Amino acid sequence: MSRTTRLEIEGMSCATCVGNVQEAVGNLDGVEEVSANFASDEGSVTYDPDAVSLGEIYEAVEKSGYEPVTETLSVEIGGMSCATCASTNKEAIESVPGVIEASVNFAADEATVEYNPIDTDLEAIYDAIESAGYEPVRPEEGDDEAGTERESVAQREMEKQWKLVVFGGLLTAPFALVMAEMLVGEFLPSTVAGVPLGWIEFGLVTLLMATLGKEFLVGAYHAAVNNGQANMDTLVAMGTSVGYIYSTVVLLGLLSVDSGLYFEAVAFILWFITLGNWLEARSKAQASDALRSLLELEAEEATVIREDGTEETIPLADVEVGDHLKVRPGERVPTDGVVVDGESAVDESMVTGESVPVEKSEGDEVVGSTINENGVLTVEATRVGKDTAIQQIVERVKEAQARQPDIQRLADRVSAYFVPAVIVNALLWAGLWYVFPEALFGLVETLPLWSPVGGGPVAGGVPLVEFSMIVLASALLIACPCALGLATPAATMVGSTISATNGVLFKGADVLEKARGIDTVVFDKTGTLTHGEMELTDVVVLDQPATDGGVAERVDDADPVGAPPVDESLVLGAAASAESGSEHPLAEAIVDAARERGVAVAEAEEFENVPGHGVRAESEYGETLVGNRKLMADNGIDPEPAAAEMERLESEGKTAMLVAVDDRLVGVVATADTVRESAKETVAELRERGLGVVMLTGDNARTASAVAKEVGIDPDNVRAEVLPEDKADEVDDLQADGSRVMMVGDGVNDAPALTTAHIGVAIGSGTDVAIESADVTLMRDDPADVLKAIRLSEATLSKVRQNLFWALGYNAVLIPVASLGLLNPALAGLAMAGSSVSVMTNSLLFRGYDPHEDYHLLVTRPFR
Repeated sequence: MSRTTRLEIEGMSCATCVGNVQEAVGNLDGVEEVSANFASDEGSVTYDPDAVSLGEIYEAVEKSGYEPVTETLSVEIGGMSCATCASTNKEAIESVPGVIEASVNFAADEATVEYNPIDTDLEAIYDAIESAGYEPVRPEEGDDEAGTERESVAQREMEKQWKLVVFGGLLTAPFALVMAEMLVGEFLPSTVAGVPLGWIEFGLVTLLMATLGKEFLVGAYHAAVNNGQANMDTLVAMGTSVGYIYSTVVLLGLLSVDSGLYFEAVAFILWFITLGNWLEARSKAQASDALRSLLELEAEEATVIREDGTEETIPLADVEVGDHLKVRPGERVPTDGVVVDGESAVDESMVTGESVPVEKSEGDEVVGSTINENGVLTVEATRVGKDTAIQQIVERVKEAQARQPDIQRLADRVSAYFVPAVIVNALLWAGLWYVFPEALFGLVETLPLWSPVGGGPVAGGVPLVEFSMIVLASALLIACPCALGLATPAATMVGSTISATNGVLFKGADVLEKARGIDTVVFDKTGTLTHGEMELTDVVVLDQPATDGGVAERVDDADPVGAPPVDESLVLGAAASAESGSEHPLAEAIVDAARERGVAVAEAEEFENVPGHGVRAESEYGETLVGNRKLMADNGIDPEPAAAEMERLESEGKTAMLVAVDDRLVGVVATADTVRESAKETVAELRERGLGVVMLTGDNARTASAVAKEVGIDPDNVRAEVLPEDKADEVDDLQADGSRVMMVGDGVNDAPALTTAHIGVAIGSGTDVAIESADVTLMRDDPADVLKAIRLSEATLSKVRQNLFWALGYNAVLIPVASLGLLNPALAGLAMAGSSVSVMTNSLLFRGYDPHEDYHLLVTRPFR
């Protein structure tokens, strides 16, 4: 059945754009009709959802060069018990018209939904989740607190499971006497108040099946009827039902052979698994504690300074951009802003992970929720509400948790076949034991340290039908798809939260996985290895004594007729006037230095930026060129007279620029950028790890080599005089031989290179954490955090592998044990509950990891 959708499209400006969109979308199989209107920035597509997805339509629009508008919704979901549940919810959500893509994280109990905002009924998304048999947390009116839903769903699930644990424990406790009687001999009466003991057991277990068991029976029903699937609930429901029905048949005397009752096994199975569910829910809540605590650190109120100088305390939600806020010592900075008055040290550890307070003064940026240590600050609010760094960090972490790595997708595929395979295995072995009891008993008896449950299906042991039932129930109950499904998301959930609290934001858990595989790290020089704060260091006059006392070479024996005398003021003034129209850091350094020295800076006219080479401008000094040798040569000016000075300055690691006025070379100005203190140590450690380190820069080769030498980068790995638009090509060249490059830049001019690289890292983003071109965003201006990102990637993937090892090892060892009749069903239920709890516990142990050091297994740490 065809479906028609409307979508908003940004970037269309003419009929040609419309044609491009219509052609790109119309070429998709399954699209019946498409139209676009650039006047209204909208399009309409009629398509067959069975032949083409809405996501493919959006992708086609994007590939044609335009931007279809999307929005993202996070939905908390209760009731999920395994990876199959996550897959079921994903399918249900993506079946809603207007939904482009859904990602469901079982460990986080959350779905992230990308949808078409003008053609999606959000209520239909919640309804679809409910129809699939799960519990979405619907937003309440006026609920603007991010994280409130997460906390409520975790608390609700914990409280629900705890009530079941307590209630089930009271009903299960009497069965401990039944279990004890099996071990020490008969001591219980055959009747209690005239009621046979078997019927009392039946009554208690029936209550347990109606309460604790209902969770699994309903889940299994929804999985089978609504989705045509089997999940963990199916295994528990089948295993407990087999024991319950079998024991009831025996109690009613409908079985032709003597057999025992297994009501106590059913009771303990249900209680053990419910206890495991509570521990799992508790662990999930603990895993997200750090993320919730970030939001809890937000100030509740702010002190606003009104225009008349009066102060007023208002709720944080009422703060607006532009408000001036007073922050006293010990108070939290209410929101992101810029210091307009005062000096203080601010503790930013909750954002960057660094405990040393950062000095702040007028003009410095501050981050909301950080702590003002001593002085009084007046802060102008620049970002409020959901635009603040803390809120963006939380959203980035949620996004990271929603995007799972390839290893998880493999685990999900295994999980999809796991439960049906377990059911087939259980039925097969129950049948084999029934048909070939003597042969299998003989095989099992040869195993050391093991013996069949109850002595086996032989004389003096357990009746054959009963033993086959034991094998069936145990083989069903021992398998745990939960552990397999939790292995990756539990570890990545903790890992991404550790990253956020240490100032490293991964765009997705898939990036965590990719970052571990890099073999080359490429650094942009300015603003990454260096501070990016240029200062004027030299002004060289080419026909006057140089500023350092030496004598520079003259351009001519005499100045041209009518030309003004060339001195330092002319060289600096002309350069500063020309650069006043530029926002480049080099230009700002020259202009600032001129003003500090009292040199007149004229207004630039006919300003032209020559990318990668310099600037051209007209001012009262004349037609001025400021730039490199190529800029001069292209304009017919010979740079040779300044060659010696240029080489000297560049060999000192300075950026030297030629200055020409009215077609004559008059001087050289030089600026320098200091190398970051941690750059040398970072490069050294990267090389110790066996990684190649490369530097990209637009500076000339001499300056680049001087900086590379200072930080320890091999001269052969320096790429100098690279234009911004060519950096991506350099990255491509490095990756041409199969290398996996991590590109580290400032996230602005380096955006194409960041996108091209295997992993793009934006450094020093401050409060502007939403950089789309980067896979990883570093909150601090420190290249050392690149090491943090690598360590976090390695540590998280190590934890994932540990979890998968235990999950797969558990199933690989104990499923055969249960199939061979060596495991009591009650113990199988306990083991099943313990397996998922062990995975969550192993993940929670990761919370104490400090990314300033390499991660090592607990057992190997004493030997490091």
